[in-house]
Amino acid sequence: MYDKIFLLTDTTTHEVCLPVVADMEAISKACHIIIPATDAHKNLDSLTHVWAELSSHGATRHSLLINLGGGMVTDLGGFAAATFKRGIDFINIPTTLLSMVDASEGGKTGINFAGLKNEVGVFKEPVKVILDTQFLRTLDHENILSGYAEMLKHGLLSHDESMLSELLAFDIDATELDYEHLKQMVHKSVAVKRRIVRIDPTEHGKRKALNFGHTIGHALESFALQRGTPILHGYAVAWGMVAELYLSSAYFEFPTELMRQVVHFITEHYGRFSFSCDDYPQLFDFMRHDKKNEGDKVRFALLSRPGVIRINRTVSREQIFEALDFLRDGQ
Repeated sequence: MYDKIFLLTDTTTHEVCLPVVADMEAISKACHIIIPATDAHKNLDSLTHVWAELSSHGATRHSLLINLGGGMVTDLGGFAAATFKRGIDFINIPTTLLSMVDASEGGKTGINFAGLKNEVGVFKEPVKVILDTQFLRTLDHENILSGYAEMLKHGLLSHDESMLSELLAFDIDATELDYEHLKQMVHKSVAVKRRIVRIDPTEHGKRKALNFGHTIGHALESFALQRGTPILHGYAVAWGMVAELYLSSAYFEFPTELMRQVVHFITEHYGRFSFSCDDYPQLFDFMRHDKKNEGDKVRFALLSRPGVIRINRTVSREQIFEALDFLRDGQ
């Protein structure tokens, strides 16, 4: 079916994850493209390198790109495939918990640009996503936590309140994780995102619910990147959820006691983001650049209770600063 097969990895997944799937026929025949690891390299330079490698090795519109890696690889690889020769097929094989439950599903591709998170990209679905939870055993604890934050978000978006309770009760800090239980929760989490994406594939309505925690989270992520202390995406989302749960509780009737339970879990496992009130104007400016905004108004997806999402909610600058106070100072 395909005249050439290409495999995209970053330096970490090439070393750690490729051996797990090296015997797969398609991968054994693939031409390898390797980019630097970490989100700091989810940029135009890496994208150009992928395009150049595809071109120099004779890729055509009938070629296939396999993206083996975390969200950085699947986002950037998907964007490269969607734009090379106006679009070639690609397959995602997510290797991190974060990419399994978030980045590899939903058709969002892109890169960071001009200091802004995911500023340039397109919607393009992979022809297939291959989920293999054995990759979870290759992850360090921080990357497990990074993905778990998106699972918490899906728990808050689910109408099944037992899903959130299960996530809050799971011993994520155990010396030996219960991988079988985690695998079951991964499938539930993917199902929540898939259900929302199928209702609204290109984010004109209900899919905006998936941005819960991300308006403030992306601002924290961009701020950290700009000051040279990058943070994992899931940590940014976790801290973003703390602030946005405050807004949900203070202004949209989200149950205060449940808000405090989730905030306690996040603070206990993710710590706190270090910033001061002097940083608020810059963080607010990052929020204004969020893609779902219109004009200078900052729009949020907030919650009245688990599974009841209020999209396109405009929150004032003063209310956002209140939420940042809550995030910085705690309960």
